[in-house]
Amino acid sequence: MKKIRVAVFGASGYAGEELLRLLLRHDGAEIAAITSRKNAGEPVSTVFPRFTGLPLSFISPDEAMSRGDFDAAILALPHGLATEFAIPLLKKGVKVFDISADFRLKSTAKYQEYYKTPHPAPELLKEAVYGQPELYREQLKTANLVACAGCYPTSSILPTAPLLRDKLVSPEGIVVASCSGCTGAGRKVDLPYIFPECNESIKAYAPVGHRHLPEIEQEMAFAAGVPEVKINFIPHLAPLNRGINSTILLNAMPGCTLEKVGASLEKAYGKEQFVRILPAKRCADTKYVFMTNCCEIGYFFDEHTGKVILTSCIDNLTKGAAGQAIQCMNIRFQLDEAAGLR
Repeated sequence: MKKIRVAVFGASGYAGEELLRLLLRHDGAEIAAITSRKNAGEPVSTVFPRFTGLPLSFISPDEAMSRGDFDAAILALPHGLATEFAIPLLKKGVKVFDISADFRLKSTAKYQEYYKTPHPAPELLKEAVYGQPELYREQLKTANLVACAGCYPTSSILPTAPLLRDKLVSPEGIVVASCSGCTGAGRKVDLPYIFPECNESIKAYAPVGHRHLPEIEQEMAFAAGVPEVKINFIPHLAPLNRGINSTILLNAMPGCTLEKVGASLEKAYGKEQFVRILPAKRCADTKYVFMTNCCEIGYFFDEHTGKVILTSCIDNLTKGAAGQAIQCMNIRFQLDEAAGLR
Protein backbone atom coordinates (compact mmCIF):
# COMPACT_ATOMS: atom_id res chain seq x y z
CA MET A 1 0.00 0.00 0.00
CA LYS A 2 1.30 3.43 -0.93
CA LYS A 3 1.90 5.62 2.09
CA ILE A 4 0.56 9.16 2.24
CA ARG A 5 3.28 11.80 2.49
CA VAL A 6 2.79 14.28 5.32
CA ALA A 7 4.45 17.65 5.93
CA VAL A 8 4.39 19.17 9.40
CA PHE A 9 4.58 22.96 9.40
CA GLY A 10 5.78 24.40 12.71
CA ALA A 11 7.29 21.13 13.87
CA SER A 12 9.56 22.54 16.59
CA GLY A 13 6.85 23.08 19.22
CA TYR A 14 5.29 20.63 21.65
CA ALA A 15 2.49 19.73 19.24
CA GLY A 16 5.09 19.30 16.49
CA GLU A 17 7.08 16.90 18.64
CA GLU A 18 3.92 14.92 19.37
CA LEU A 19 3.07 14.80 15.66
CA LEU A 20 6.51 13.37 14.90
CA ARG A 21 6.15 10.76 17.67
CA LEU A 22 2.83 9.57 16.28
CA LEU A 23 3.69 9.77 12.57
CA LEU A 24 6.87 7.77 13.06
CA ARG A 25 4.81 4.78 14.18
CA HIS A 26 2.08 5.26 11.56
CA ASP A 27 2.21 2.40 9.07
CA GLY A 28 0.19 4.28 6.44
CA ALA A 29 2.06 7.58 6.43
CA GLU A 30 5.57 8.91 6.05
CA ILE A 31 7.04 12.26 7.01
CA ALA A 32 7.83 14.23 3.87
CA ALA A 33 9.02 17.45 5.53
CA ILE A 34 9.20 19.20 8.89
CA THR A 35 9.51 22.96 8.98
CA SER A 36 10.89 25.58 11.32
CA ARG A 37 12.21 29.00 10.40
CA LYS A 38 14.44 29.16 13.47
CA ASN A 39 15.87 25.66 13.16
CA ALA A 40 16.01 25.26 9.37
CA GLY A 41 18.97 23.11 8.37
CA GLU A 42 19.35 21.50 11.78
CA PRO A 43 18.81 17.79 12.49
CA VAL A 44 15.60 17.08 14.35
CA SER A 45 17.66 15.69 17.23
CA THR A 46 19.07 19.17 17.90
CA VAL A 47 15.65 20.31 19.06
CA PHE A 48 14.27 16.95 20.23
CA PRO A 49 17.07 14.66 21.46
CA ARG A 50 14.56 11.78 21.74
CA PHE A 51 14.81 11.51 17.94
CA THR A 52 18.60 11.06 17.88
CA GLY A 53 19.58 8.89 14.95
CA LEU A 54 16.57 9.83 12.86
CA PRO A 55 17.73 11.02 9.41
CA LEU A 56 15.40 14.02 9.33
CA SER A 57 16.19 17.73 9.39
CA PHE A 58 14.11 20.88 9.62
CA ILE A 59 13.67 22.93 6.47
CA SER A 60 12.24 26.39 6.02
CA PRO A 61 8.50 26.59 5.34
CA ASP A 62 9.29 28.37 2.08
CA GLU A 63 11.36 25.41 0.91
CA ALA A 64 8.58 23.01 1.85
CA MET A 65 6.07 25.12 -0.08
CA SER A 66 8.29 25.20 -3.17
CA ARG A 67 8.61 21.41 -3.11
CA GLY A 68 5.00 20.58 -2.34
CA ASP A 69 5.69 16.85 -2.76
CA PHE A 70 3.22 15.73 -0.11
CA ASP A 71 -0.41 14.70 0.16
CA ALA A 72 -1.27 16.21 3.54
CA ALA A 73 -0.05 19.15 5.56
CA ILE A 74 -0.56 19.50 9.30
CA LEU A 75 -0.22 23.12 10.40
CA ALA A 76 1.07 23.49 13.95
CA LEU A 77 1.37 27.25 13.60
CA PRO A 78 0.11 30.30 15.52
CA HIS A 79 -3.32 31.65 14.62
CA GLY A 80 -3.20 34.04 11.69
CA LEU A 81 -0.01 32.48 10.31
CA ALA A 82 -1.68 29.18 9.50
CA THR A 83 -3.94 30.82 6.92
CA GLU A 84 -0.94 32.10 4.95
CA PHE A 85 0.07 28.50 4.28
CA ALA A 86 -3.37 26.95 4.06
CA ILE A 87 -4.42 29.00 1.02
CA PRO A 88 -1.53 28.07 -1.33
CA LEU A 89 -1.48 24.48 -0.06
CA LEU A 90 -5.15 24.04 -0.89
CA LYS A 91 -4.52 25.45 -4.37
CA LYS A 92 -1.85 22.75 -4.84
CA GLY A 93 -4.40 20.08 -3.97
CA VAL A 94 -2.85 19.31 -0.59
CA LYS A 95 -5.26 18.29 2.19
CA VAL A 96 -4.79 20.69 5.11
CA PHE A 97 -5.24 19.83 8.79
CA ASP A 98 -4.92 22.99 10.86
CA ILE A 99 -4.46 22.75 14.63
CA SER A 100 -4.54 26.53 15.08
CA ALA A 101 -7.78 28.48 15.60
CA ASP A 102 -7.90 30.05 12.13
CA PHE A 103 -10.82 28.06 10.73
CA ARG A 104 -12.69 26.81 13.80
CA LEU A 105 -15.14 29.67 14.19
CA LYS A 106 -17.90 30.08 11.64
CA SER A 107 -18.48 33.70 12.66
CA THR A 108 -15.98 36.28 11.42
CA ALA A 109 -17.35 38.70 14.03
CA LYS A 110 -16.52 36.26 16.82
CA TYR A 111 -13.06 35.71 15.38
CA GLN A 112 -12.37 39.44 15.34
CA GLU A 113 -13.77 39.87 18.85
CA TYR A 114 -11.61 37.17 20.42
CA TYR A 115 -8.49 37.32 18.23
CA LYS A 116 -8.45 41.11 17.84
CA THR A 117 -7.99 41.05 14.08
CA PRO A 118 -10.22 40.55 11.03
CA HIS A 119 -10.34 36.98 9.76
CA PRO A 120 -7.63 36.58 7.10
CA ALA A 121 -9.64 34.31 4.76
CA PRO A 122 -13.38 34.40 5.48
CA GLU A 123 -14.15 32.72 2.15
CA LEU A 124 -12.62 29.49 3.49
CA LEU A 125 -14.79 29.26 6.61
CA LYS A 126 -17.65 27.55 4.76
CA GLU A 127 -15.23 25.03 3.30
CA ALA A 128 -13.59 24.14 6.62
CA VAL A 129 -14.88 21.08 8.49
CA TYR A 130 -14.60 21.12 12.28
CA GLY A 131 -12.08 18.45 13.24
CA GLN A 132 -13.94 16.55 15.96
CA PRO A 133 -14.07 13.03 14.49
CA GLU A 134 -16.69 11.64 16.84
CA LEU A 135 -19.13 14.39 15.84
CA TYR A 136 -18.22 15.14 12.21
CA ARG A 137 -16.87 11.87 10.84
CA GLU A 138 -18.99 11.86 7.68
CA GLN A 139 -18.05 15.43 6.74
CA LEU A 140 -14.36 14.67 7.36
CA LYS A 141 -14.39 11.92 4.74
CA THR A 142 -14.47 14.50 1.93
CA ALA A 143 -12.91 17.55 3.62
CA ASN A 144 -9.98 19.37 2.03
CA LEU A 145 -9.57 21.80 4.95
CA VAL A 146 -9.96 20.54 8.50
CA ALA A 147 -10.05 22.90 11.48
CA CYS A 148 -8.96 20.54 14.23
CA ALA A 149 -10.82 21.10 17.50
CA GLY A 150 -8.96 22.84 20.31
CA CYS A 151 -7.85 21.10 23.49
CA TYR A 152 -10.16 22.78 26.02
CA PRO A 153 -13.07 22.58 23.55
CA THR A 154 -12.53 18.85 23.00
CA SER A 155 -12.71 18.15 26.72
CA SER A 156 -15.85 20.31 26.98
CA ILE A 157 -17.78 19.48 23.80
CA LEU A 158 -17.44 15.70 23.66
CA PRO A 159 -19.10 15.11 27.08
CA THR A 160 -21.88 17.65 26.63
CA ALA A 161 -22.90 17.26 22.96
CA PRO A 162 -24.96 14.04 23.37
CA LEU A 163 -26.84 15.37 26.40
CA LEU A 164 -27.64 18.65 24.66
CA ARG A 165 -28.70 16.83 21.51
CA ASP A 166 -30.98 14.50 23.50
CA LYS A 167 -32.49 17.43 25.43
CA LEU A 168 -31.47 15.94 28.80
CA VAL A 169 -29.82 19.18 29.90
CA SER A 170 -30.49 22.84 29.34
CA PRO A 171 -28.27 24.92 27.06
CA GLU A 172 -28.57 27.71 29.64
CA GLY A 173 -26.43 28.16 32.73
CA ILE A 174 -23.58 25.83 31.71
CA VAL A 175 -20.34 26.15 33.69
CA VAL A 176 -17.06 24.58 32.56
CA ALA A 177 -14.01 24.61 34.86
CA SER A 178 -10.90 23.16 33.25
CA CYS A 179 -7.33 22.51 34.38
CA SER A 180 -4.54 22.26 31.81
CA GLY A 181 -0.92 21.21 31.95
CA CYS A 182 1.76 23.75 31.13
CA THR A 183 2.44 22.49 27.61
CA GLY A 184 -0.88 24.05 26.66
CA ALA A 185 0.89 27.41 26.67
CA GLY A 186 3.34 26.34 23.98
CA ARG A 187 7.08 25.71 23.90
CA LYS A 188 8.44 29.06 24.92
CA VAL A 189 10.39 30.67 27.75
CA ASP A 190 7.87 32.75 29.66
CA LEU A 191 8.00 33.57 33.37
CA PRO A 192 4.54 32.26 34.38
CA TYR A 193 5.38 28.83 32.92
CA ILE A 194 8.86 28.14 34.30
CA PHE A 195 9.13 25.40 36.92
CA PRO A 196 9.36 27.50 40.11
CA GLU A 197 6.24 29.44 39.11
CA CYS A 198 4.12 26.40 38.18
CA ASN A 199 5.27 23.77 40.65
CA GLU A 200 3.09 23.37 43.76
CA SER A 201 0.62 25.86 42.28
CA ILE A 202 -2.77 25.77 40.61
CA LYS A 203 -4.53 28.95 39.56
CA ALA A 204 -7.35 30.18 37.38
CA TYR A 205 -6.66 32.55 34.50
CA ALA A 206 -8.76 34.37 31.91
CA PRO A 207 -12.06 33.57 33.66
CA VAL A 208 -13.75 36.04 31.29
CA GLY A 209 -13.19 36.07 27.53
CA HIS A 210 -10.82 33.15 26.99
CA ARG A 211 -10.19 32.55 23.28
CA HIS A 212 -11.61 29.03 23.38
CA LEU A 213 -14.94 30.26 24.73
CA PRO A 214 -16.63 31.02 21.36
CA GLU A 215 -15.50 27.68 19.94
CA ILE A 216 -17.08 25.80 22.85
CA GLU A 217 -20.26 27.88 22.68
CA GLN A 218 -20.52 27.42 18.90
CA GLU A 219 -20.39 23.62 19.09
CA MET A 220 -22.69 23.43 22.09
CA ALA A 221 -25.24 25.53 20.22
CA PHE A 222 -24.99 23.24 17.18
CA ALA A 223 -25.53 20.19 19.41
CA ALA A 224 -28.49 21.78 21.22
CA GLY A 225 -30.05 23.02 17.98
CA VAL A 226 -30.33 26.59 19.24
CA PRO A 227 -29.01 29.85 17.75
CA GLU A 228 -26.71 30.68 20.65
CA VAL A 229 -25.30 29.29 23.88
CA LYS A 230 -23.57 31.36 26.53
CA ILE A 231 -21.48 29.62 29.17
CA ASN A 232 -19.01 30.38 31.92
CA PHE A 233 -15.61 28.92 31.07
CA ILE A 234 -12.90 29.10 33.73
CA PRO A 235 -9.52 27.62 32.72
CA HIS A 236 -6.81 26.84 35.27
CA LEU A 237 -3.07 26.23 34.99
CA ALA A 238 -2.11 23.02 36.77
CA PRO A 239 1.39 21.74 37.71
CA LEU A 240 1.36 19.06 35.00
CA ASN A 241 3.34 18.76 31.80
CA ARG A 242 0.38 17.51 29.80
CA GLY A 243 -3.28 16.74 30.35
CA ILE A 244 -6.64 18.51 30.72
CA ASN A 245 -9.29 17.83 33.34
CA SER A 246 -12.68 19.51 32.82
CA THR A 247 -15.61 19.58 35.25
CA ILE A 248 -18.89 20.60 33.63
CA LEU A 249 -22.10 21.60 35.41
CA LEU A 250 -25.38 21.52 33.49
CA ASN A 251 -28.98 22.11 34.53
CA ALA A 252 -31.00 18.91 34.13
CA MET A 253 -34.23 19.05 32.12
CA PRO A 254 -37.42 17.55 33.60
CA GLY A 255 -37.29 13.76 33.51
CA CYS A 256 -33.48 13.58 33.35
CA THR A 257 -31.97 10.78 35.43
CA LEU A 258 -28.52 9.34 36.02
CA GLU A 259 -29.48 6.32 33.93
CA LYS A 260 -30.62 8.47 30.99
CA VAL A 261 -27.35 10.43 31.09
CA GLY A 262 -25.36 7.20 30.94
CA ALA A 263 -27.53 5.83 28.14
CA SER A 264 -27.10 9.02 26.09
CA LEU A 265 -23.30 8.91 26.41
CA GLU A 266 -23.18 5.20 25.60
CA LYS A 267 -25.41 5.68 22.55
CA ALA A 268 -23.09 8.40 21.26
CA TYR A 269 -19.74 6.88 22.08
CA GLY A 270 -20.18 3.21 22.98
CA LYS A 271 -18.55 2.09 19.71
CA GLU A 272 -15.90 4.83 19.57
CA GLN A 273 -12.25 3.85 19.86
CA PHE A 274 -11.11 7.06 21.50
CA VAL A 275 -13.91 7.96 23.92
CA ARG A 276 -14.19 5.99 27.15
CA ILE A 277 -17.37 6.27 29.21
CA LEU A 278 -16.72 5.42 32.85
CA PRO A 279 -19.22 3.67 35.12
CA ALA A 280 -21.65 6.07 36.79
CA LYS A 281 -20.31 8.16 39.65
CA ARG A 282 -16.64 7.73 38.75
CA CYS A 283 -14.43 10.74 37.99
CA ALA A 284 -12.17 10.95 34.95
CA ASP A 285 -8.44 11.06 35.68
CA THR A 286 -5.66 12.57 33.55
CA LYS A 287 -3.35 9.73 34.61
CA TYR A 288 -5.31 7.28 32.47
CA VAL A 289 -5.28 9.30 29.25
CA PHE A 290 -1.62 10.38 29.43
CA MET A 291 0.01 10.13 25.97
CA THR A 292 -3.14 8.59 24.48
CA ASN A 293 -5.74 9.83 22.00
CA CYS A 294 -8.55 8.99 24.43
CA CYS A 295 -11.17 11.19 26.05
CA GLU A 296 -12.38 9.74 29.35
CA ILE A 297 -15.82 10.83 30.60
CA GLY A 298 -17.43 10.41 34.01
CA TYR A 299 -20.97 11.42 34.93
CA PHE A 300 -23.09 12.20 38.00
CA PHE A 301 -26.60 13.43 38.70
CA ASP A 302 -27.06 15.68 41.74
CA GLU A 303 -30.70 15.47 42.79
CA HIS A 304 -30.05 18.06 45.50
CA THR A 305 -29.34 20.80 42.93
CA GLY A 306 -30.90 19.29 39.82
CA LYS A 307 -27.57 19.36 37.98
CA VAL A 308 -25.74 16.90 35.79
CA ILE A 309 -22.02 16.91 36.57
CA LEU A 310 -19.58 15.64 33.96
CA THR A 311 -15.86 15.08 34.33
CA SER A 312 -13.67 14.78 31.27
CA CYS A 313 -9.96 14.18 30.72
CA ILE A 314 -7.74 14.24 27.64
CA ASP A 315 -4.06 14.60 26.87
CA ASN A 316 -3.90 18.14 25.49
CA LEU A 317 -1.06 17.29 23.08
CA THR A 318 -2.66 14.13 21.71
CA LYS A 319 -6.47 14.13 21.64
CA GLY A 320 -6.28 17.90 22.09
CA ALA A 321 -3.92 18.51 19.16
CA ALA A 322 -1.61 16.09 17.30
CA GLY A 323 -3.59 12.88 17.80
CA GLN A 324 -6.82 14.53 16.79
CA ALA A 325 -5.20 15.86 13.59
CA ILE A 326 -3.92 12.40 12.69
CA GLN A 327 -7.30 10.83 13.48
CA CYS A 328 -8.92 13.33 11.09
CA MET A 329 -6.25 12.65 8.48
CA ASN A 330 -6.81 8.91 8.73
CA ILE A 331 -10.52 9.40 8.11
CA ARG A 332 -9.93 11.68 5.13
CA PHE A 333 -7.50 9.27 3.46
CA GLN A 334 -9.60 6.19 4.25
CA LEU A 335 -6.92 4.70 6.47
CA ASP A 336 -7.43 2.77 9.68
CA GLU A 337 -8.74 5.51 11.97
CA ALA A 338 -6.48 4.34 14.80
CA ALA A 339 -3.29 4.15 12.71
CA GLY A 340 -0.42 5.71 14.64
CA LEU A 341 -2.66 6.25 17.66
CA ARG A 342 -2.83 2.88 19.38
